[in-house]
Amino acid sequence: MGDRILVVDDEREIADLVELYLKNENYTVFKCYTAEEALRVIEKEALDLAILDIMLPGTSGFALCQRIREAHTYPVIMLTAKDGEIDKITGLTLGADDYITKPFRPLELVARVKAQLRRYKRYSRAPGGRETVIAHGGLLLDVDNHQCFLNERELPLTPTEFEILRILLERRGKVVSAEELFHEIWRDEYYSKNNNTITVHVRHLREKMEDTAERPKYIKTVWGVGYKIDG
Repeated sequence: MGDRILVVDDEREIADLVELYLKNENYTVFKCYTAEEALRVIEKEALDLAILDIMLPGTSGFALCQRIREAHTYPVIMLTAKDGEIDKITGLTLGADDYITKPFRPLELVARVKAQLRRYKRYSRAPGGRETVIAHGGLLLDVDNHQCFLNERELPLTPTEFEILRILLERRGKVVSAEELFHEIWRDEYYSKNNNTITVHVRHLREKMEDTAERPKYIKTVWGVGYKIDG
């Protein structure tokens, strides 16, 4: 069977439908209707991706995302019934990689799942000439093994955070706009995103690196233009 995906939604019809479409793509699906069930799966199974509904009874999807990020870096996609920036930004801040608003087309969700898994699984299949190990000022990025170390301490980066850091390091000394980051990370996807997406991921990345926007050691904000890491 294919990659192992956790699906958590208390609306059984939605969970069942998502399971059906994912199984049709030969994914192994762990379907849960409650957060409690999901926590058992998260602790027991080796997963490749999680799809979490935000509005769960009791423990929320946000709390599940936090629990996953304590120990795992696989992609997380949040499902939200609200088309509001607050839910999306909260999910991204807690370490989610993507979100999709209900009602959604199952094929669009499948496309996003495939895109996230491609980025998570195939970093080493990038076009020729890309550095596989990047070292810079205490930072070491092992692209093939998807590992990041800061002063020999491993940082638990999500796939999106890893990609942002990789792009900025590969282009160190140059300013990279939010639009460029956005396009390079999600270039094969047809749905639109908000620039806040990049902003939130950069903020989360800085927190993990113990960096700040005001006195950055690594990622500098060039106001009105984008981000850069000095060469």
